[in-house]
Amino acid sequence: MIKIISCNNKNYITKIEFFLEKRRKEEKFNAKFVSNIINDVKKNKVKALLKFEKRFSKNKNIKPSKTQIKNTIKKLDPKVKKAIDFAYYRILKFHSKQLKYLKNIIYKDSFKNKLEYKNIPIEAVGIYVPGNLPSTLLMNSVPAKLAKVKRLVLATPKINGHLNPAVLYAAKKVGIKEIYSFGGAQAIASLAYIQKVNKVVGPGNKFVAEAKRQLAGKVIGTESMFAGPSEICVLADRSSDIDQVATSLISQAEHDPDSQCILVTKDKNLISKVNKRILELIKNLPRKKIANTSLRRHGLIVKVKNDKQIIEVINTISPEHLELLVKNYKKYSKKITNAGSICNGKYSPMCVSDFTVGTNHVLPTSGSAKFSSGLNINEFIKKISVVTLSKLGVEKIANPAITLSEFEQLYGHAQSIKSRIKRG
Repeated sequence: MIKIISCNNKNYITKIEFFLEKRRKEEKFNAKFVSNIINDVKKNKVKALLKFEKRFSKNKNIKPSKTQIKNTIKKLDPKVKKAIDFAYYRILKFHSKQLKYLKNIIYKDSFKNKLEYKNIPIEAVGIYVPGNLPSTLLMNSVPAKLAKVKRLVLATPKINGHLNPAVLYAAKKVGIKEIYSFGGAQAIASLAYIQKVNKVVGPGNKFVAEAKRQLAGKVIGTESMFAGPSEICVLADRSSDIDQVATSLISQAEHDPDSQCILVTKDKNLISKVNKRILELIKNLPRKKIANTSLRRHGLIVKVKNDKQIIEVINTISPEHLELLVKNYKKYSKKITNAGSICNGKYSPMCVSDFTVGTNHVLPTSGSAKFSSGLNINEFIKKISVVTLSKLGVEKIANPAITLSEFEQLYGHAQSIKSRIKRG
């Protein structure tokens, strides 16, 4: 069921990279399909948005009223409300610790030149939340609120024609008042061209991810990482609990057919045991069709020979989530440089971090953990440098600047600098 790559051959890293790239590679039909949706919404605004909503989800009402929202929230199980309250508190508490790093910098040199670095909240942020994930709303909106973003806009699709009461309750908890019920690539296009937010955050399927990719840096900002379909990599050995290994892999497979689950192990016997247990457990899974597709298309087991290969393989994979389901996890954890989140030991299941740990579950996927971090307060802050030079100060630093500008053949730069140090 799950493909196995052995590290006995010298070219095992090449084989792993090739397997990963097959999933990460942009599908041209998706790109063109999404591009057409974006251009239509850009040109025809709400008319096009409604057209796509009716076509893909039979949705005719994209702006629920306050009464509809209130009545929907009333249907929510009190137990779920308490769980959302609990998660909100922990996420708020952990992310508030990041505020101490958002200090403005003011520096004055000996020539009375003043250099500043200011933290400015982004004015308007769109939050995309798949229809049944209140935890995702909390993860995206709580750090934005802490960063003092003035305007938060929620886009969340209906599920089977209905708004999700848990998502709406979480929005109320955070204080989001601008709520729309639409999804897919058309939702991202709408946030950019109709609601006109400055940045869009939040995970989604491949169409959502592609829409964000096409609009990023042109019309809107997006997360610094690529937040696509979910991923997990599990490191296990002969001491690992088979049920824990199997359920961790299945937990991500049930997210999306494009999710990826990878097991890394030195133990040959573990491989057959895990494969067998997955087949047993997946039979009773409500989302077994999705999980089966994910495991069949993108599942991978990497059989390694030694610790050096373990580190090399994991850093090559650069997983969104990494579970170190081994007793001596410390010797590995310190050497892992590419991962969105690391869960150490058998008492740290990744799945609990999706909800109530307090760390953020919007994390880099598709190898972007090699150069980016999970969602944090800095995603909602702009940093502006401010320069105020004195008459003496500009004279003292001008000549080296003129030398460099002339060396780079930027003589207009040199003229501009010289104009500020003319003697009257």
